[in-house]
Amino acid sequence: MNESAPTSENKKKSKILLVDDEPGLRNAVKTFLEDEGFELTIAVDGEDGWEKAQKFFPDLIISDIMMPRCNGYALLEKIREDERLSGTPVIFLTAKGMTLDRTQGYIAGVDDYISKPFDPDELAARVKNVIQRQDRLLKEAARFADTDVSKMAKQITEIKSMLTNNNSNNQENDINIPSFTPREASVLQLVAEGLMNKEIARKLETSIRNVEKYVSRLFIKTCTSSRTELVRYALENNLVK
Repeated sequence: MNESAPTSENKKKSKILLVDDEPGLRNAVKTFLEDEGFELTIAVDGEDGWEKAQKFFPDLIISDIMMPRCNGYALLEKIREDERLSGTPVIFLTAKGMTLDRTQGYIAGVDDYISKPFDPDELAARVKNVIQRQDRLLKEAARFADTDVSKMAKQITEIKSMLTNNNSNNQENDINIPSFTPREASVLQLVAEGLMNKEIARKLETSIRNVEKYVSRLFIKTCTSSRTELVRYALENNLVK
């Protein structure tokens, strides 16, 4: 009689794609994360993971690094270059624990990194943290669709003016500038021009949701949390015209 009433079981589950060539680990992680309330899909290697990622667009991908056919780095590269999937968070789950391996993963664009053997509760906590962070960034990215463009344009003008007056200091900045895909660079340029999400989507002939994902990736790569901070970062480091 109360069929339409919302329940906790009706709440949408986050979809996770688990990519690993070890059957025992796949089954253990799948069982544990399903008990934690996630929806799991399994892939046996990077190539299988790539095919399945394109079919159901997961909210998060957990991937091993050393796999046959297509390793974790190759899978990550494909994900980041695909317009529909580039904003998908990726966690590397691997037996490698060296600092160099972790650095390589972060440079390649991974969102988190867990070494085997791992504590299941830690894995669940990291998964929840990455998904919640992605949700926050997407909400911030979406919020710009309703922002007063003239106010944003004024802020950009003020930032440009400030940087012009302090131009001599910009040459001394010694920071590691992240690499951007061509589409991320295009979105960054249009954000810096003060365009709204729907205008960016129209110019790039894509969906507003994809624009939101690109902006969220830019937030992550530049360690910023708002468009004003993102534009300031881009201008300070001569990343936009």
